[in-house]
Amino acid sequence: MPEELVPGVLHWTALHPNIKMDVSSYFVTGSSTLIDPLNPGGEDLQPERIVLTTRHHLRSSTDFDCPIHCHESGLHEFEGGPEVLGFAWGDQLAPDVRAVEVDAISPDDTGLLIDAGDGCLAIGDAVMRYEDSIHFVWDKYLVDEGEDPEPVKVAIREALGRLLDLPFDTLLFSHGNPIAGGGKEALRRFVEG
Repeated sequence: MPEELVPGVLHWTALHPNIKMDVSSYFVTGSSTLIDPLNPGGEDLQPERIVLTTRHHLRSSTDFDCPIHCHESGLHEFEGGPEVLGFAWGDQLAPDVRAVEVDAISPDDTGLLIDAGDGCLAIGDAVMRYEDSIHFVWDKYLVDEGEDPEPVKVAIREALGRLLDLPFDTLLFSHGNPIAGGGKEALRRFVEG
């Protein structure tokens, strides 16, 4: 069931049927924007748009009757449907949601800067927070078997480090628990390793 995380942003978790883990979804109330939605069921959400932080987060987007947006480099995922619209880094996707570049774990991995509360930054697959602190995705999801995950981890830290100048205090994870307040400092600690 969605709960207000900060003024203007609802958050909920639901069990992902494929990965058998709870994942997070968000609803930005100002612009009626759903982010990486896994439908909690029984909720009367009326989104005007859905934004995916990565092509892999379609989840239950097709349950809603509104446009779905993904970074343009991930559109190949949807060649057989559903219809998904592409965006580029820097695009204003809604009055209060702007796409920012992450592009470390995959070319379409996107951050979303959200003008709500003291500012929020949504992160797709680069990192998670299932424990108390921010951590990398498991190595088996970072690289193919036999490849060294360390260069990807360095690239992720560098990419997230470039986001520290953005105006946000809350950090939203697609995988794991958000940090409402103090998110920028938590991200800085992670980046500095």
